[in-house]
Amino acid sequence: MPTQEPLWMHPQAVAIPKEGYFKVEQGNYGPLFPRTPINYGFTVIAKVKPGREAAVREYGNTIETTLKSAPHALAPLKLHSLKWVLFTIKDELYFMYQGIFDTDFDTYIDDAVKLFIETGITTVFVNLEGFPEDWKSNVPAVTKFFREHHHPSFMEYSEFPYATTDEIIKGLKLRHAFGQALDQMQ
Repeated sequence: MPTQEPLWMHPQAVAIPKEGYFKVEQGNYGPLFPRTPINYGFTVIAKVKPGREAAVREYGNTIETTLKSAPHALAPLKLHSLKWVLFTIKDELYFMYQGIFDTDFDTYIDDAVKLFIETGITTVFVNLEGFPEDWKSNVPAVTKFFREHHHPSFMEYSEFPYATTDEIIKGLKLRHAFGQALDQMQ
């Protein structure tokens, strides 16, 4: 009986409908964004509060410093990547947050709020117009902000589709162990 090849063995691209969903699946806070070959994710674009550019940039340093002292501080989020961009439109500063992760949107938001509360680190989003002041106790308002500022992609591609962070880490650990074993044989 032939075994089916894992999905990650063949690069994949997917065109996403304008609405951002293939089929609407309800989560705790509304429709869930779909899993695609790059996994789950979202892109938020929002206006930066006047005078807060330095605070946004400093928050990048905060994340860098946190991870130097606690490399797995963001591990509960099952992140593949984050990308932050500041840009200007008509003399107004905007922030783009693009995150790719293994969990669905609801789980990611719940885990992120919990993580920030537990670590005492505030979120960069407090520097954006419309982000709820009571974000630590009002997850529905946080999800509303993200939904209102989310801009769904219309195409996503992955060289290793549907691979999770746990699978990637396992593969890299195996490669490292194998390399050490080969080094010992020489």
